[in-house]
Amino acid sequence: MIKAKYLTKITDINKLYLEQIINEGDIVVDATMGNGYDTKYLAEKVGESGFVYSFDIQEEAIKSTRKKLEKENLQERVKLILDGHENIDNYIEKKISCVVFNLGYLPRAQHMIITKPNTTIKAIEHSLKLLKPHGVVSISIYTGHPGGLDEKNSVYDFVKNLDQREFNVLECGFVNQVNNPPQLVLIEKKKEY
Repeated sequence: MIKAKYLTKITDINKLYLEQIINEGDIVVDATMGNGYDTKYLAEKVGESGFVYSFDIQEEAIKSTRKKLEKENLQERVKLILDGHENIDNYIEKKISCVVFNLGYLPRAQHMIITKPNTTIKAIEHSLKLLKPHGVVSISIYTGHPGGLDEKNSVYDFVKNLDQREFNVLECGFVNQVNNPPQLVLIEKKKEY
């Protein structure tokens, strides 16, 4: 459990929610693999009977994540996919419990390779269709890089128009931080549609 004094990162706050959402045996998605921290966390949460699909467009992300998973002997419950998250529906047919997005760029890598509004919105749309009832799409949005604010605005425009009879949308963020603090958006699917 994460303690209040550690609530300095949006990823820590996100885990407070994810702890209530993800159960052993669930199928979940890391839509932005990055350095593999979320993939590893999700693999631990779903246990031996669950499964994680993890996406990234950079070979460097795949290598870094594979190394983390092998070190913890978690590789059998994860599929690492070298493809954009907008193609999630090409790989997954089963209903999923959770999809995690960390928008922006791969830390300690090429900052010009970033998530883009058009592919991110496609990925969110596909994710919502794959969610089982009461499943959640979690989106951490970083805006301190070129293109980040455009992506945030696109995500907000999209989620504001989701039908409240079908989805709950929650926004969370630091209001007293300077330098473009990240935002967290959670979308819960209420029922099948």
